[in-house]
Amino acid sequence: MVNIRNLDPSASPLDYYGSELRRLREEAGLGQAQLGSILYCTASLVGQIETAKKVPTRQFSERLDAALMTGGVFTRLVGLVLKSQLPTWFQAYAEMEAKATYISTYQSQLVYGLLQTPAYARAVLGARTDGGLDAKVAARVERQRVLERETPPLLWVVLSEAVLRQEVGGREVMRNQLRHLLDMQEREWVKIQILPFTAGAHAGLMGSFTLLRFEDDPDLVYTEDFTQGHMTAASAAFREGALRYDHLQAAALSVEDSAERIARAMEEQHGDQPEPDGRALA
Repeated sequence: MVNIRNLDPSASPLDYYGSELRRLREEAGLGQAQLGSILYCTASLVGQIETAKKVPTRQFSERLDAALMTGGVFTRLVGLVLKSQLPTWFQAYAEMEAKATYISTYQSQLVYGLLQTPAYARAVLGARTDGGLDAKVAARVERQRVLERETPPLLWVVLSEAVLRQEVGGREVMRNQLRHLLDMQEREWVKIQILPFTAGAHAGLMGSFTLLRFEDDPDLVYTEDFTQGHMTAASAAFREGALRYDHLQAAALSVEDSAERIARAMEEQHGDQPEPDGRALA
């Protein structure tokens, strides 16, 4: 039986997306099953998205725009929908992250979100969520679109060696994540350094943090605890963060040596044999 639950389009981006989908589908004279057939999905999925019970993907939205000839309406709207699936306290940071021209981050336990594979992100998010995991993973992957822009931000990441050794999601997930780091390292605008265990006491012992720089907005420093994030443009805080980051970069391996360390971790933990350029064989 077709679900005819009425939505308040102003309630959320997801509700607006669902109400527009139903309106335009009905204007086109298509039933849910008919549209599903065109989109290569089930009528149930169309109904769940129309009633805001399921979050649409970017691929679904692109197919939908083509099917209903909407001129890209849903492809543009899905970005807002996915952003709304981020934790409320994180949304302000995600918005500023997307505007930044230079992102520098130190991560002590996990791969930075912009460099996570979907499977790695699923394992991370699944460890601390009870539901809506598909939507949360899609929202994290959506953040990564900033790296696909014509002029992406410079992303400089310092990772503790512990990040390479902590097996998140199992051997296969971790192997693919490390390979992804090596692939991303080849991009001109992405630099990754590994802070080795041999660095001893260092400027990042207080935990992970991120610095955002902008062309027109004040620079920001972002930190996070287990309940929420903290973002400030206070000059003293940013100056302290920048100083700590400089020390971490100095203590970390070079970009080239870091690639070798990542490849070595793949070999030692997962049996992958690295090629001369540091990449692993398939």
